Amino acid sequence: MSSIFSKIIAGEIPCYKVAENDKFFAFLDIQPLQKGHTLVVPKKEVDEFFELEDELMADMIVFAKGVATKIKANFDCNRVGMTVIGLEVPHAHIHLIPINKEPDMNFHSPKLSLSQEEMETIASKLRG
Repeated sequence: MSSIFSKIIAGEIPCYKVAENDKFFAFLDIQPLQKGHTLVVPKKEVDEFFELEDELMADMIVFAKGVATKIKANFDCNRVGMTVIGLEVPHAHIHLIPINKEPDMNFHSPKLSLSQEEMETIASKLRG
């Protein structure tokens, strides 16, 4: 059974796409902790991050680095935090979150509620 991320990659579910290549797909988290919170996923459906083949994992980090560079350039942040939790969707993924302090990455914090227009603007900035 396809994960929700596989359906997003296939275009069956809409998203705010940020970047894509032949192996990976990056899109905005629809329940972001911060503006610019982006998910990076492999197109190959693998449940857990540490189940990824070594080469695919290394390539995923390099792809995420490019996305993180765009996040840092477009948002007022000291760092782009990266975390792998993987409990919410059975498809390996990395969270990239613009942060100024550690609590900015607290997943127990209330999520932002951004309009469709705001999400489109953010995605456009990160694609540019």
